[in-house]
Amino acid sequence: MDRRQFLMTLAAGAMPGLSQVRAKTNFVIILADDLGRNDLECYGNQYFKTPNLDRLAQEGARFTDAYAACPVCSPTRASILTGKYPVRTGVTDWIPGRASDPKGPITTPKSATQLNLAELTLAEKLKPLGYKSASIGKWHLGGNGFSPTDQGFDVNVGGNESGSPPRSGKPYFGPFELPGITASEDDFLTEKLTDAAVKFIEQNKNNPFLIYLAHYTVHIPLGARSAEVAKHQAKANGRYNPIYAAMVESLDTSVGRVLEALAQTGMAERTMVLFFSDNGGLRYEGKSKQAVTDNAPLRAGKGHLYEGGIREPLIVRFPGVVKAGSVVRTPVSSVDFFPTVCDGAGLAAGDVDGVSLLPLLRGGSLKQRELYWHYPHYSNQGGEPGSAIRDGEWKLIEFFKDGRQELFHLAVDEGEKVNLVAAHPLIAKRLAAKLAAWRKKSGAIVPVKNPAADPAWPGLGLTGDEAPTPMADPVHAR
Repeated sequence: MDRRQFLMTLAAGAMPGLSQVRAKTNFVIILADDLGRNDLECYGNQYFKTPNLDRLAQEGARFTDAYAACPVCSPTRASILTGKYPVRTGVTDWIPGRASDPKGPITTPKSATQLNLAELTLAEKLKPLGYKSASIGKWHLGGNGFSPTDQGFDVNVGGNESGSPPRSGKPYFGPFELPGITASEDDFLTEKLTDAAVKFIEQNKNNPFLIYLAHYTVHIPLGARSAEVAKHQAKANGRYNPIYAAMVESLDTSVGRVLEALAQTGMAERTMVLFFSDNGGLRYEGKSKQAVTDNAPLRAGKGHLYEGGIREPLIVRFPGVVKAGSVVRTPVSSVDFFPTVCDGAGLAAGDVDGVSLLPLLRGGSLKQRELYWHYPHYSNQGGEPGSAIRDGEWKLIEFFKDGRQELFHLAVDEGEKVNLVAAHPLIAKRLAAKLAAWRKKSGAIVPVKNPAADPAWPGLGLTGDEAPTPMADPVHAR
């Protein structure tokens, strides 16, 4: 075949390869709520069974160092839909967020209470190419006037301003009403959302589509079908929460049904499926200290800038592009999903902070870069206001309350147990300078000292982590 024939064949869409994939690719983003990196069997969990997600990993790529752009929900959701760090969208805390304590040592900034309509969402980006789009499940980026259908989605099922499942006598069960859903007493929310996703796939076999399936599960209050809970109660023996385990498995069942719908409609081979979570696992239910999940060996959990609060499970299946069973160890962020989808659809991403992950998915590499976080708020789980940077194997966290810094060498200290600021002051200084420059460039608002602070302010009553030991570098000291 000469060059002219090759180009004609390619233009006709008959030549296999990325150009054909781009012309016809569908996108399914499945987002769990508060799911920790270690909650899946394919990430080493020995108690929960997740066969469908394990199969997705076997057929695609599993990322070991994937991060949410924030340790709480709404900002990460904004980052997925825009490709921007939360600080650039103004959504830096869960909506509506926590007000600054008038007696606290610092005054924390206000977070936006909705995703600004001026932001270009993934649904709006794909619409000119003829994509049909559905937001199914948790939205939590604004109410009336800022709903999914106000942000470019053709369909909204189950999404409103709330960050929690609808209140009912039995968590996750009806009766309740959400946009596009009327649930009776025996209806289970996770299943209802999955029904909607399957229906949308079946109705859109003849045009490209985007599904943003954002489950409420495994967010508290915990709730699951009694038979599934009983199965785990018989074997948990205090090692894990049986209700939480049942919720994880209901999530896995949902993923399996979506994959089956793609297969039955003939869509599987031309659909990118991306599975992720919005922040780290919730360790316990507030002041009750009722155990929810265990992020060990990662430190802390939801609401914290430590790894347990931001390191997530990420699985991507993209037939014809991703080598089955791939394991990707390059650090990536939720800001990368927008440009990845754009790349898969043949579009330039535009003004985003993330990069396309297609080079990694093809088995290649990315240019060295830093990842950033800015969370200038106190979290409900005891997290303190701060910023963080990951640069290669090093991670620095700066806390605004007292200006302290914590430096970790993640390659040998994934659990962030040893603070190496004193052992490596030059590395800490270099990362702090990069972090400060990024905050300035991004327009980040930093908390300021509170002149009316009460010296006896007790804090929020939660810590949620164990303080690291400042000591010499245990690796280089050997």
